Amino acid sequence: MNKIYVEDKVICSNSAPFIIAEMSGNHNQSLERALEIVEAAAKAGVHALKLQTYTADTMTLDVTSDDFVISDDKSLWNKKSLYKLYQEAYTPWEWHKPIFDRCKELGIIGFSSPFDETAVDFLESLKVPCYKIASFENTDTPLIRKVAKTKKPLIISTGMATIGEIDETVRTVKEAGCKDVILLKCTSTYPASPENTNIKTIPHMKELFQCQVGLSDHTLGTGVAIASVALGATVIEKHFTLSRAEGGVDSMFSMEPKEMESLVVETKRAWLAGGKVNYGPTSEEKNSLKFKRSLYVSNNMQKGEVFTEKNVRVIRPGYGIEPKYYDYILGKKVNTDVKKGTPLSWDFIG
Repeated sequence: MNKIYVEDKVICSNSAPFIIAEMSGNHNQSLERALEIVEAAAKAGVHALKLQTYTADTMTLDVTSDDFVISDDKSLWNKKSLYKLYQEAYTPWEWHKPIFDRCKELGIIGFSSPFDETAVDFLESLKVPCYKIASFENTDTPLIRKVAKTKKPLIISTGMATIGEIDETVRTVKEAGCKDVILLKCTSTYPASPENTNIKTIPHMKELFQCQVGLSDHTLGTGVAIASVALGATVIEKHFTLSRAEGGVDSMFSMEPKEMESLVVETKRAWLAGGKVNYGPTSEEKNSLKFKRSLYVSNNMQKGEVFTEKNVRVIRPGYGIEPKYYDYILGKKVNTDVKKGTPLSWDFIG
């Protein structure tokens, strides 16, 4: 798959996974806290921090009829109106520039998910280097077309989307002139359970749509994300907060700084471990070959004696004849005196 460049960072299978910390509404309507989240994310080693660009009015209607109120006992936001939720969670647009400026100062990429066309225009004015389409917007063709026309790298979460819907979205992106697209496997429940994450979809999606694939992960912990790297994920996105105990709209399924730091380290290890198809000793293993098993003389022998189970053993180290010749050696005669602990050699036989 092609390499995708976002500022000075490269996203590809030949590089460690690109880690995105999603701030979402975890700033709890405090710019000071938002900037602290940026600093904590940078310290944890992430490559990018992502915002969400919307207002309650660009997201939905200020209506409290049943259609506009969350009714799900399993939801973190049960019985809350959509409008009130988005009022609580949105990131004020005037905060975007200071947040992105702090990202740049700290050497990480700042970007966002726009949720309507006015958000795209606003983010373009801030010269963001890439975009993200959220799962609930992955069938919003007008929005996707608008973003794709910027021709900047586009990351798309595929939560809830069918193959046909993903195909239509990818076609829309490419027809609009965007060549750099990354799909993220995503399960749109908050939090998500590992058994419903289905990360085996990642290599299938990669082959089907001929593009890089990553994971937008709403599960708790690092296990699912690390496993996804072994399946070819090049991007990992996780919600991020300073402290779950301090609350916030997404805090329950967000990572804390130490957890994010661990994610960065362990996903890189998973990527390094993938390596390449290889058999036989690696260069670092060659020094260990001497500790493999081989045939050794286990009792003193005099010339003419017969090799038996009592005077030949398969043991460590590996300086003698290979163990596969053990049965062949038994019954043969030694042609010289040999001391116990001598590696068996073909020179002793015959």
